[in-house]
Amino acid sequence: MSKNLVIVESPAKAHTIEKYLGSDFKVLASVGHIRKDTKVDKSTFDVTYEIDPEHKSIITELKKEAKKADKIWLATDEDREGESISWHLCEVLNLPKDTARITFHEITKPALEEAIKNPRIVDMNMVASQQARQTLDMLVGYDLSDMVRKKVPGAISAGRVQSPALRLVVEREKEIEKFESKSSFKITGKFHKDTDFDASYDGEAPKDEATATKLLEDLTKSDFIVENVEKTEGSKANPVPFTTASLQIEANAKLGFTSRTTMSAAQGLYQAGLITYHRTDSLNLSKQAVGAIASYIEVNFGKEYLKVRTFKTKDASAQEAHEAIRPTDVTRTSAGKNDYEKRLYNLIWSRTVATQMANAKVAKTTITLSNKFTAKGEVVIFDGFLKIYGKSKDLELPKVSKGDAIKCLSLTARQNFAKPPARYTEGSLVKKLEELGIGRPSTYASIMTAIQARGYVIKGESEGEEREVIELTSQNNKITRNVIKEKYGANKGKLVPTPIGELVAGFLTDNFKNIVDYKFTANIEKDLDLVADAKLERVKMLKDFYGPFRDTVLIAQGVERYNNARLLGHDPKTGKPIYAKVGRNGGFIQLGDNEKESGEKPRFAPLPKRKSTKTVTLEQALSQLELPALPRNLGKAPDGTEIIAASGPFGPYLKGGKYNIPMKDFDPYTVTFEEALPLYQAKIDSIIADWDEIMIINGAYGPYIKGPGRRNNVKVPKEIDPKKITLEQAEEMLRNKPKTSKTRRGGRGGRRKATAAKKNNREITKKS
Repeated sequence: MSKNLVIVESPAKAHTIEKYLGSDFKVLASVGHIRKDTKVDKSTFDVTYEIDPEHKSIITELKKEAKKADKIWLATDEDREGESISWHLCEVLNLPKDTARITFHEITKPALEEAIKNPRIVDMNMVASQQARQTLDMLVGYDLSDMVRKKVPGAISAGRVQSPALRLVVEREKEIEKFESKSSFKITGKFHKDTDFDASYDGEAPKDEATATKLLEDLTKSDFIVENVEKTEGSKANPVPFTTASLQIEANAKLGFTSRTTMSAAQGLYQAGLITYHRTDSLNLSKQAVGAIASYIEVNFGKEYLKVRTFKTKDASAQEAHEAIRPTDVTRTSAGKNDYEKRLYNLIWSRTVATQMANAKVAKTTITLSNKFTAKGEVVIFDGFLKIYGKSKDLELPKVSKGDAIKCLSLTARQNFAKPPARYTEGSLVKKLEELGIGRPSTYASIMTAIQARGYVIKGESEGEEREVIELTSQNNKITRNVIKEKYGANKGKLVPTPIGELVAGFLTDNFKNIVDYKFTANIEKDLDLVADAKLERVKMLKDFYGPFRDTVLIAQGVERYNNARLLGHDPKTGKPIYAKVGRNGGFIQLGDNEKESGEKPRFAPLPKRKSTKTVTLEQALSQLELPALPRNLGKAPDGTEIIAASGPFGPYLKGGKYNIPMKDFDPYTVTFEEALPLYQAKIDSIIADWDEIMIINGAYGPYIKGPGRRNNVKVPKEIDPKKITLEQAEEMLRNKPKTSKTRRGGRGGRRKATAAKKNNREITKKS
């Protein structure tokens, strides 16, 4: 029998820890939260907790092992959420208040042994802070979501922290829509002195083609003399260690990872004992870690590459006792169980080692020519941290002296359009939220997921549109004019608000200014920190927030349904009004007034591609209304089935008999029979067996059985031939399919729509 029972959050973490602690310790996992808060008293802010039904068997095992153990150690994660889980464990398992609580930044033998030597008890101030945050989110979520569902067509819900993030994306889109892209001509030249080099014109850029042509003519007749040569030595400072936010930003920029992918990979690395805790806003590195990194650099790169540094977090709320994200063993240069983890580990390892390396030294040269031309070059003298992290491209200029004559090989004036503000990526949005003080390390990934899952923001897919650009080239005293094409306006991978997202943001900005106010939201985060530090009482904080918020909700109930319909004009044929509107499935064109008002059913058409209700014109709307009505009968397949093009809540699709076939790459208004037939045939070919409500389908990931209803599927095991499965066997496999639970944050969430627990499992915890 084990003398010690250690309770952690995740099974993967339990497995790693048990290897280090030895036979006297048994390590079990709570698998996230064992209770969930289901109701809040809006006057006292008492919280009703229920046992998560899926955790009943886990709780039974924990209780059994707790009775057998001589000592119990609560080793949940070191943040507020982890502290709250430890408190819930004490309550449900009836553990004494002085039960040992241990935390550690990394899962290594020394760190675990140190934690065992220095236990504490559950920090009830941190628990109160977590409860305050959860209560706020529940109160705002319930009231705000109910309001936006009633007032905004197509809206699903709204959240306390996600709403300011949505506002940022929408405001950036408005900036882009208002931006006027004026053009000017950028002039560059190719010159020669022993070797070819490029230089740019620093004078006023010509605004039109005629002025650019005249300037090229004048410059072509000129001589080019070296007016000045400036040489300086500079340095490039190495990076700081990773925090949660900066890791997500860099992984998005360098690896193309979403915030969710980054945090999932980091969770796996942490649980395997490969990196320190991955939810942190600290830049601190322990003395032991710095010593190990310094030794590694000196041995592998040489003493000249070593420069030991310490880092301090600017944010006063950051806990310096915590550490930045780093490898637990710097000599392990590669780690991870899959490609995502390996790539992320490599990023963390190289960044961490680079923080203790010498700055890179560069020699910069600037050559100033007559006629306002400047050439700039840079050569790396000593690569320093660039040896493992970052890039530097040498651009060496020829050796010249003041007064030297330089030969001009050619001059080019290229039309250059001013660029609008860049749309946010997940990485740049996380960076902006961090700058504003909105959210915390543990919430950034969930914010990115929430605004996209609700359909308020999507990842752009456009590679951009083409436009003509004028390029004038002067060579051998002759100016040639070319018109070339370039792409602009690409939004692939960028965050783009949907029409519904724009409506929700507009409604909240008009009626709930505090909820989307950046400073107000940031101040709430500071108040939560004060609760954790015992400097602000939980109930007072909640009362100060919820009273004014509730008054705002009551006022907003009298607001008209928020559609923001835009009258574009009138149809020249019928005289009926034409509107651009937003509905449950996004933006659309409407010909005629609503049926209740006019007594006649209006006609609808989709918005043109890359147009919103605010940017579409009357001419474009009239063109869309000329499109054929849906559904469209395209023709009959060889087997006699009619193939119909249609559009539904989940996008365009083909209907072929009983089958609905998604049609992602085609427009239902213009798709031809010849384009649709292969999609229908591929669907027919994928059906292995069909018993009406139950089918066996060969999908993208192999054969599976599809039962009645949504998401009622079960994969066919590799050892079973899907063609030999009978209806009775298929029914049995559906009945016995493995249960799945949707979790968030490494198993803390549990099933989102679990059935209600029995009354005897309900407990009310009152905090005053």
